[in-house]
Amino acid sequence: MSDHADDSATETFVAHRNLLFTVAYEMLGSAADAEDVLQETWLRWVKADLGQVRDQRAYLVRITTRQSLNRLRTMRRRREAYVGSWLPEPLLTTPDVAEDVELAESVSMALMIVLERLSPTERAVFVLREAFGIGYDEIAAAVGKSPAAVRQIAHRARQHVDAHRPREVVSPSETRAALGAFQRAVETRDLQGLLDVLAPDVVLVGDGGGVKQAALRPITGAEKVVRMFFGGLGKVEGTLTGEPTVVNGNPALLVRLDGEIDGVMAIRVENARITGLYYVRNPEKLTRVEAETPLTLR
Repeated sequence: MSDHADDSATETFVAHRNLLFTVAYEMLGSAADAEDVLQETWLRWVKADLGQVRDQRAYLVRITTRQSLNRLRTMRRRREAYVGSWLPEPLLTTPDVAEDVELAESVSMALMIVLERLSPTERAVFVLREAFGIGYDEIAAAVGKSPAAVRQIAHRARQHVDAHRPREVVSPSETRAALGAFQRAVETRDLQGLLDVLAPDVVLVGDGGGVKQAALRPITGAEKVVRMFFGGLGKVEGTLTGEPTVVNGNPALLVRLDGEIDGVMAIRVENARITGLYYVRNPEKLTRVEAETPLTLR
């Protein structure tokens, strides 16, 4: 490759890097694995004959999708040995992510958890079609299926996601209000206040990865969740504090123990009450909660 071609390839890759990272992250739920996919995409990109590439953006997305699919299949096997519940890796996001309703919804912890229910191909098709608006022919080339098959997969994946995703788009202010009420109730040990902000069928999912203590299985029901919180707080040695932040484009809490990061608490809100609590404590998943990660759908 000539120096000019090399410079052109580098400029194109850098221009689309945030998009490619977002594609990989939405497919994998792991920033570390998404970065590995980008490295693999780059190695294939610099070997491509750019003179034969009509749409460089589409070509890069295609490479990223294929590498993400390969890695997702490997990750599925790896997660079978994961200790306890597995949650997506939380990302501290830039203000523009929260302002973009479609982007914030597509990378929200609540939706990312729903995407875990899909097969690797279903997830790839859903992400490319629903989040990025990519055409069926282009998706077909990326996942190695016919356009007709991709349409069927997209329909099936959409039905599955719609059956489990939040039924309404909740504004950041509503989420912040619920999160604030939750934080106040926990900090003041206000039993009734906590019951008031939690939906009766709320689900708490903790991810310690076998490194930090967390419930091995989801806890369902407001009363059980309240008992777990108040019982657990009594055993904490040190001072816990909650710092409002924005994770995956949505309000969340950065929890510190004696000033050191203990975890990230994200929530799912419906009808002004919390229906899902997601607490990531695994230290390996907390490396991107202090420096912003840029994401984009374009």
